[in-house]
Amino acid sequence: MKIEIPERKKLVYETRFVVRWGDMDAMGHVNNTQYFRYMESARIDWMTASGINPDPGGTGPVIVNAFCNFYQQLSYPDEVLLKMYVSDAARTTFESWTTMARVSAPEVICAAGGATVIWVDFPRQKATELPNWLRDHVMQ
Repeated sequence: MKIEIPERKKLVYETRFVVRWGDMDAMGHVNNTQYFRYMESARIDWMTASGINPDPGGTGPVIVNAFCNFYQQLSYPDEVLLKMYVSDAARTTFESWTTMARVSAPEVICAAGGATVIWVDFPRQKATELPNWLRDHVMQ
C-alpha cells in the first residue's frame, strides 16, 4: 500500500534497523508492540539530536496518544527503513508521524503510525506552552 504524506508534515529523521529474531511472535511475524518500540526509538533519537531533553525538574515532552496501522507483515530476517515526520505545532502539542518500509522495497509502506506529543511542566503535572524554538523547529 502506498501512503501519501501530506505536505504539512516535515521529514525530520530517517533510520534503518534490522528486525531481530526476538521481535517476532508465535505467528512468525513482528509482534505489534515492537512497531511502537521502533517508533519510540526513532522519536527519542530525533529528540536527542534536536536538543529536546526532558528535565524532570522543569519541562519536557510526554506522549498522550499513539497509534499504528499495519498494512504488511514484517518478519525476521529483514531490514526496515523508518521515516519520522512532525507537524501541527499548536499551543502545547505537536504531532509526530512514522512510516516503516522494507529497505528492499522503500515505496511499500508496511506500517504507519504516530503520536501526539504534549509539552509538560513536570513539577506541576500540567501542560505548558511549547518553547518557541521547538515550535519553529517543527514548523520550518
